Amino acid sequence: MGRNDHRNSALEDLGDGRFALNADLTFESVTSMLVESRRLFADHEHIDVDLSGVRQADSAGLALLLEWLSWAQSAGRRIDYRNIPAQIAAVARISEVEALLGGDSESSREPAP
Repeated sequence: MGRNDHRNSALEDLGDGRFALNADLTFESVTSMLVESRRLFADHEHIDVDLSGVRQADSAGLALLLEWLSWAQSAGRRIDYRNIPAQIAAVARISEVEALLGGDSESSREPAP
């Protein structure tokens, strides 16, 4: 296991609780990603996920990020997101959960209408 044992994994273990997500975050991919993340995140108290490699995202992607936050909170852990894709930030804003994600977004923050 470790950083070289990702075998074409969408969630790359960079070591020390840092991960890079390089995949689509869509209905087709999030279930397998959730399963994979449980194994990869298990040994870390603080998890940092870089989302700059996400190519496409939809509401299922947002649901996955919220699920990771819920898991971290219930397990007494911390998870941070970096480079949140504009697609996810937009869905989070519409869903009024943007503040839960924290992190930083690729999109510029627009005032609410």
